[in-house]
Amino acid sequence: MPDLPIPYLPAADVRRMFIEFFAQHGHSEVPSASLLPAGDQTLLFTNSGMVQFKDVLTGREKRSYVRATDYQRCLRVAGKHNDFEEVGRTTRHHTFFEMLGNWSFGDYFKRDAIHWAWELLTEVFKIPAERLAATVYTDDDEAYRIWSQEIGLPPERIARWGNVEAGDDANFWRMAETGPCGPCSEIHFDRGVEFSEGPECVPDHSENCPRWLELWNLVFMEYDQRADGVRVPLPMLSVDTGMGLERLTSVIQQVSTNYDTDLFTPIHAAMRELLGHDPEAFEAERFSYQVIADHSRAVTFLVADGVMPSNEGRGYVLRRIIRRAVRHGRLLGRHEPFMDVTAGVVIDVMKDAYPNLDKQREKILKVIHQEETQFARTLEAGTSQLETALAPLTTTKRSLGSQAQRTIGRRPESLPTDAPVLAGDVAFRLHDTYGFPVDLTVDMAAEYGVRVDRDGFGVAMAQQKERSRKGTKADLTRNAELADMYQAIQRRAGETHFTGYDSLEGEVRVVAIVRDGMEYQELTGNGAAEIVLDATPFYGEGGGQVGDRGELLEAGGGSAIFTVQDTQKPILGLFLHRGQLHGRLRVGETVTARVDTDRRARTMRNHTATHLLHRALRNVVGPEAHQAGSLVAPEYLRFDYPLDRALTADEKRAIEDEVRRIVRENHAVTTTVQPMADAIAAGADAFFDEKYGETVRTVRVEGYSLELCGGTHCQASGQIGSFLITADRSIGAGTRRIEAVTGDGADALLRDRLAVLERIAETVGATSLDALPDRIAALQEDLRETRRRLKAGGSGLAKPAEVAAAASEVAPGVKLVAYSAAFESPEQWKAYVKEVRAALGNGVIAVALDAEAPQLFVTVSADLVARGISAGELVKVAMTAMNGRGGGRPEMAQGMGSRRDGIAPALSLIADTLTAAGK
Repeated sequence: MPDLPIPYLPAADVRRMFIEFFAQHGHSEVPSASLLPAGDQTLLFTNSGMVQFKDVLTGREKRSYVRATDYQRCLRVAGKHNDFEEVGRTTRHHTFFEMLGNWSFGDYFKRDAIHWAWELLTEVFKIPAERLAATVYTDDDEAYRIWSQEIGLPPERIARWGNVEAGDDANFWRMAETGPCGPCSEIHFDRGVEFSEGPECVPDHSENCPRWLELWNLVFMEYDQRADGVRVPLPMLSVDTGMGLERLTSVIQQVSTNYDTDLFTPIHAAMRELLGHDPEAFEAERFSYQVIADHSRAVTFLVADGVMPSNEGRGYVLRRIIRRAVRHGRLLGRHEPFMDVTAGVVIDVMKDAYPNLDKQREKILKVIHQEETQFARTLEAGTSQLETALAPLTTTKRSLGSQAQRTIGRRPESLPTDAPVLAGDVAFRLHDTYGFPVDLTVDMAAEYGVRVDRDGFGVAMAQQKERSRKGTKADLTRNAELADMYQAIQRRAGETHFTGYDSLEGEVRVVAIVRDGMEYQELTGNGAAEIVLDATPFYGEGGGQVGDRGELLEAGGGSAIFTVQDTQKPILGLFLHRGQLHGRLRVGETVTARVDTDRRARTMRNHTATHLLHRALRNVVGPEAHQAGSLVAPEYLRFDYPLDRALTADEKRAIEDEVRRIVRENHAVTTTVQPMADAIAAGADAFFDEKYGETVRTVRVEGYSLELCGGTHCQASGQIGSFLITADRSIGAGTRRIEAVTGDGADALLRDRLAVLERIAETVGATSLDALPDRIAALQEDLRETRRRLKAGGSGLAKPAEVAAAASEVAPGVKLVAYSAAFESPEQWKAYVKEVRAALGNGVIAVALDAEAPQLFVTVSADLVARGISAGELVKVAMTAMNGRGGGRPEMAQGMGSRRDGIAPALSLIADTLTAAGK
């Protein structure tokens, strides 16, 4: 990019000056929302600045301001806006990026939006006016006039694009398939004629010509896109603008790519230091460097916002991003963990704008390091599977691990056309089961002289994506259609007034009746339905607390006509009562709403106890053990928190003791409604994946805890009664879950446990519960002595070599060892199988552990796996005889049954299956 008279600014100053400019023009600065859009089922991640303002734009939510400005962290890896596959390949695409924005909610419109954008770019950031151009929607004459007559852009630097009716949505913006939308005007920067790719190089929405860089999108929100395709006017005209900080910074710093700005260069520098690369080596490997830099930013922010690696949903996206970065690290020659280093640099670069990153530094780096280390093991397992699959395709009998057979660095394109081919579905299975990147499969196969059927892989991948897309899109479409209906009800009837903090019964009016997604004026008889009331004492599920149950009765407390089985809030401000009708119900009639008081009381005890548990956990373990999800039900409470280890017995006891102390001291529980800023300033805790408004409700356990919470609670901690932790277990990498019970639930559990202890004491002959430990210790010593005597007299096991020699050939070239014994331990059992394998060589080994809960271990040699024999399938067949379950990999699998007498039939089933397969 040629030198321009643009003063250099660090990205941090660009971000700050943008916010200050709009603050000076009457805009309220709004903090960035989480990457996890709270209360929006149509989005996986926050993909634009408008997400947190969606309900404001549609008129469903009111704020204290009508002008706003922010810098919003965004992620685009799924749905309508998905840049994942382009990251690293282009100079402009990212998974994670920051969106600078200014907003008007029914205040100013096109004229002010355009004028302020021009002023900021040309007068504040000093970008030459002659380097800027604009695009407008095809028929947006007003925006065109402002650009041409008021701003003074010449016609050759204003372009009209788009025709939504014809399927061309250029210059017409929408966040997702449904929601607020409208025509837009984009501001493009001219990078110079030297970037031009011909006479047709003009500013356009798709950025077909690299000469023009889209900087800023000014969206004029006029419509609400419904799921049925209908577009209706919004209740007010609004402005939503978005400008990528990375792109703007690249212009101001006059570098040719976003990746050369000071948002990315420190990450490159850290990676170069790890690899020992000079600038020339960096340029040669720029693609991989850019992938690593981008993905390091994405994973850092995802973990900070509460996402943990997993095999589904958001956690799977995080895992994919980490694995893609690790793959590119290996391409650069880095086989040791490195992403915790690059993530640390991201925190250093971004911590002033996002202080939460530095506060969570230890957790973020630990999660990323653990996932990267785990993937290294996955790569090893995948490599083993790939080598097994390659074995029958190679001409030599040498081990696949032999360097003599491999040609390290051989490129796939250098292989002859008649080279053996690895089936595409095999490559896909490696990708799907082991997370093994297909390009790694291609490169490794080439080293053995084998090509990969990329077309076949593509077909298998496309089939999986289509299955996933159909399910996901159908769900999203259904959710959107229902949301449209609920919004229509709310516009007609208003918001539901919640009375359930103060009363559990009251006279209310029916405003809507829904069945199977359709509204009715009247329903009669029996069947499922959804009821909307003008007011309700029923708590709608939210904040982890389940919805209330109860019944609707004839006015004045007559006969029950509707059983409320659940209460939900499908959209902000609307309560939906789901259940069973048994009578007649009409829109407009008055009924008595009565909450199940006993169930509510149990739920309230568990909710207040959850607050006490949270505070006690943080006091005992540390501030990092914050809430990462919860469930408050009448039967029990569940609390998720980040920690990479189990609680010790002492910690668990300390937490229980502290909660019980607060219960005994009977602290008052009070609620207050106040501005969000005041609540946070007072030290209130805000939680995972919750959407808070400007005004919030706080729940204070006097002298102990203060949290933002809209749930229902006891009036004093003493009402909780009892408290008992029932479980503490891992639910994913770095995340644990505590379960607990309170009140009569805890009393019942303690009573049941005492009864069990009494039965055990009676069974083992202990004279009292106090004598039980000594009696058990004596019995254990007797058992050890018996085992010593048995071992001295011989184990009773056949010698592994003899068992292997007795193998039978159940099919041509297929030998089977089928054996069972009462092994002393699982370790002895598996060691025995290993010795039989060494003695047998090729073949199938099925060895059962003869016990009350019998187990079966099957291994299949590599040559038979290549013939299609799978240990996992054999175990599944055998488990039908043992009344159990099991499975595993083709070469090794295990199962557990409940029928000891099923062991012999199970081994016979394996033999029969192998015989049938060999015919």
